[in-house]
Amino acid sequence: MSARDLAEALIKKSEGFYPRPYICPAGKWTIAWGHTGPDVTAGLVLSEEQGQTLLDRDLDNASQQLDHLVKVSLTDGQTAALLDFIFNLGAGALANSTLLVKLNAGDYDGAAAEFPKWDKAHINGVVVSLPGLTARRQAEVDLFNA
Repeated sequence: MSARDLAEALIKKSEGFYPRPYICPAGKWTIAWGHTGPDVTAGLVLSEEQGQTLLDRDLDNASQQLDHLVKVSLTDGQTAALLDFIFNLGAGALANSTLLVKLNAGDYDGAAAEFPKWDKAHINGVVVSLPGLTARRQAEVDLFNA
């Protein structure tokens, strides 16, 4: 499987498909396989094909951001893990992270150890650890280290 295929599989497993918008734990309107943005509005209903189009676009964007941020060579597993990370948390989270600093310094083990630190969400002004995010971060570590 390519890095993109691996990332897409993890995203689909982590997000599930929702044809109608819902508010995620972080308070964002979300649809399909975790798509967010100003195009997600109440009353919107998507087919899986439309959801796949959004996911493809989101992965294209994540890939461009990853190419811009990472300065070292990556395996397919490392690329997939980082694509999922960007998809879930945004490129800004990676850009301002110790994970990226360690990765770009060539400290792959140190970078892998940073993923689990990103299992928190702000819910109603409170920072909480979410089991789904803990599992997702572990899946990213597993891909990164594969």
